[in-house]
Amino acid sequence: MNNTQTITKTKEMANKTERITGSEAIIRCLIAEGVDILYGYPGGAIMPVYDELFKYQDRIHHVLTRHEQGAAHAAQGYARISGKVGVALATSGPGATNLVTGIADAQIDSTPIVCITGQVLSHLLGSDAFQETDIVGITTPVTKWNVQVTKSSQIPEAIAKAFYIAKSGRPGPVLVDITKDAQFGELDFEYKKCTGVRSYIPVPKTNPGALEAAADLINKAKKPLIVWGQGVILGRAEAELKAVVEKAGIPAAWTILGASALPTAHPLNVGMVGMHGNYAPNKLTNECDVFIAIGMRFDDRVTGDLNTYAKQAKVIHFDIDPAEINKNVIADVPVLGNAKESLAGLLPLLNTNTHTDWHQEFKDLYVVEYDNVIKDDITPVKEGLTMGEVIRQINIQSKGDAAIVSDVGQHQMIACRYAEFTTTKSNITSGGLGTMGFALPAAIGAKMAAPERDVVAVIGDGGFQMNIQELGTVFQQKIALKIVVLNNEFLGMVRQWQQLFFDKRYASTEMTNPNFIAIAEGYYIRARKVTKREELADAVKEMMESKEAYFLEVCVEKEDNVFPMVPSGASVSDIRLC
Repeated sequence: MNNTQTITKTKEMANKTERITGSEAIIRCLIAEGVDILYGYPGGAIMPVYDELFKYQDRIHHVLTRHEQGAAHAAQGYARISGKVGVALATSGPGATNLVTGIADAQIDSTPIVCITGQVLSHLLGSDAFQETDIVGITTPVTKWNVQVTKSSQIPEAIAKAFYIAKSGRPGPVLVDITKDAQFGELDFEYKKCTGVRSYIPVPKTNPGALEAAADLINKAKKPLIVWGQGVILGRAEAELKAVVEKAGIPAAWTILGASALPTAHPLNVGMVGMHGNYAPNKLTNECDVFIAIGMRFDDRVTGDLNTYAKQAKVIHFDIDPAEINKNVIADVPVLGNAKESLAGLLPLLNTNTHTDWHQEFKDLYVVEYDNVIKDDITPVKEGLTMGEVIRQINIQSKGDAAIVSDVGQHQMIACRYAEFTTTKSNITSGGLGTMGFALPAAIGAKMAAPERDVVAVIGDGGFQMNIQELGTVFQQKIALKIVVLNNEFLGMVRQWQQLFFDKRYASTEMTNPNFIAIAEGYYIRARKVTKREELADAVKEMMESKEAYFLEVCVEKEDNVFPMVPSGASVSDIRLC
């Protein structure tokens, strides 16, 4: 055979399709997309896929969670720390509906996950067959895209499109529902990655004129303020943000999902905005003359009363999603595009500045907050332990290198306020949906995606019990996760609102908790309980040095509150210190 014949034969072999089942095609598609870990729970309608997974277990590691919600959150945690697409697998009916909370959480927090669900045989669709649920209809409002596949030949294109849509532009969740006969059916398999979808423009082109207008406002500003969100992390724009902040000398604050994009200790990092954010950036939002929003969506927990929010300022809004522009706050200069490219284009247009007097205002208000709030949170004199001093001990032991995965409630706000970060993608929490039960499974996904990093799940006693069964996943997978439950025997955030706004009527918020240590040890996880201050430092040190899973319960003050606080619907100027 001559060279020409050899080349022709090689091309023919490369282009030759292979006859396989739809279920095997699903696994082959996932491998082609670089998936090495997926989370799920088997059942009748997805069983053909699990049968193929058994054959491919040397290529893909399937993690059996103890609940499908746990699978969705684990996929989220995996995606948030790795920057890749997380994958969850479930059967039809209740298996699919159990994914919905995680899917909704991923939608509002822009997390790229692909959920694959089994479905009843296509000829039974609409007949109320056993475990049939219209999961496409149910998830349409909370997915970036979803599709039902009824023929095996449709599988490769559907999955390729799913991964492209999930990770491109503003990321989000995608669901692919596949009937059982499509899984059993055969197709001539060929996989081509999706590189575009008609009419879908994931990254709008940045207008150079908008960058010039933004630079002009910033260069003329006397009191500029940057507030950045998760868009900086999703756009991998951390270096560009730092360069802009440092060159223009602008105080920069963050939303909870933006935390860690700029190191906590950076001198121009002035703290967190929002309902339980820092005093200075909240107060001075209504005193700045130019407000620069980067990759944040002006959530109501950040803005408070929109009628009084930054009305004195010119607003510049950098965002990849046109739907966010002018949705809540009218932008004087909207800048569409990926944050990395937009900030890189802005940087050479900026003048070097320091804004010394303006920075001093932040420093002065920080002293007020420290004296009235922070000091008592992290170095208390009261008898009972505080949540803040637990986070402080974690900071001391981790030196800011750990990833903190928090649940939802008072502990979440304390963790976001006081955790110190040196590395991006280190603050993983449920932001927009506020999903209790998020932290434990999300931390599982995060640790499996970044096994070299310390991952600490910080959870309240209420949220912990919502997905406590995932301790079984930690045990079975031998995941060296650090789990901290801050136990105040209350649904703390709701109790705080009841105290402040409902005359201390603690309706259905006090918790009668089980023996958490016994439960952790029942899952063969090393466990320790702390009730006294003198035990705390040693216990946290022991936990952080552990090479295996470790559960730490810390009994904290029952009726401590989280301050500062912007009351719901109030102006950020009305932020309370007590």
